[in-house]
Amino acid sequence: MLLEELGDLRQLAKRELDALNGQEELDNWRIKYLGRKGKLTQVLRSVGSLPKDERSSVGKVSNEIKSELEKIFQEKKKSLDKKRYDDKIREKIDVSLPGDPVHQGKLHPSTRILRQIFSIFSPMGFQIFDGPEVETDFYNFELLNMPPHHPARDMWDTFYINEKILLRTHTSPGQIHAMKQFCPEPIRVILPGKCYRYEAITARSEIMFHQVEGLAVGKSITMTDLKGILIEFAHQMFGDARKTRFRCSYFPFTEPSVEMDIDCMVCRGEGCQICKQTGWLEILGAGMVHPQVLKNGGYDPGIFTGLAFGMGPERIAMLKYGIDDIRHFFSNDLRFLEQFG
Repeated sequence: MLLEELGDLRQLAKRELDALNGQEELDNWRIKYLGRKGKLTQVLRSVGSLPKDERSSVGKVSNEIKSELEKIFQEKKKSLDKKRYDDKIREKIDVSLPGDPVHQGKLHPSTRILRQIFSIFSPMGFQIFDGPEVETDFYNFELLNMPPHHPARDMWDTFYINEKILLRTHTSPGQIHAMKQFCPEPIRVILPGKCYRYEAITARSEIMFHQVEGLAVGKSITMTDLKGILIEFAHQMFGDARKTRFRCSYFPFTEPSVEMDIDCMVCRGEGCQICKQTGWLEILGAGMVHPQVLKNGGYDPGIFTGLAFGMGPERIAMLKYGIDDIRHFFSNDLRFLEQFG
């Protein structure tokens, strides 16, 4: 008799649950059937008064029904919660209105300058050559004419991974990689990539930045070739009106070494805060490849000569666009990045 009552109770509870449409009705249903004074709870409490031979079967069926009702209660609750959420969304969103405009992405200023550099040197016969960012001390320093304890190493604050492995401080090791790969053929390559230096982050310096190295090796390459290439680069990058000059400098892997300046684009050479009253702005370093570096790359310096230059795309961009803080390039501030369409 009690088993029939449990079966009827189960069917009635399921029918009523299916017909519910609101949270309040659902709460009332839970109290009615599963609450402390609910119908099913009352049946479970009465199991103890049954004859001993009926308790087991009635108790088993009662627990099965309770588990089933609790399960379908949770499913109904999830269904009503989703319906209530969807109704709220529909209240807030008019699906008949046009959607938000999709903004087209823009190139990072460093990427823009890198591509412009590539487009200038490519017609001159320079090909892109990639070198590793994780380098050996041997390639980063020794093969570039800087043996251990050479004072010129102090020019680069280096991130060492261990005694022999480091994050490259410049793209110049790519010169050796390129020469070893193409020797004894003449080569003309540019080597772009990221460099790392253990420096304080300021408006003028970052621990990570880009460089573009240029290298040409062949017979009868002279300083005149180097000057002609770099003057043409400056005119294409900054405009034909730009004046240029070369100053003597020092780099261990070039001899002679020079730095190249353009006249200040702000004061037109008159002197201002941007150019520190000199009227000139440095844009790159360069020189003729040192004979020992040529030898380390596999070329006979008695037959071959070479030219090399290196520049920082972020510095080029700062001069070209009037940016006064290199930290803007890597801070991911959309207010800055979206200015470069």
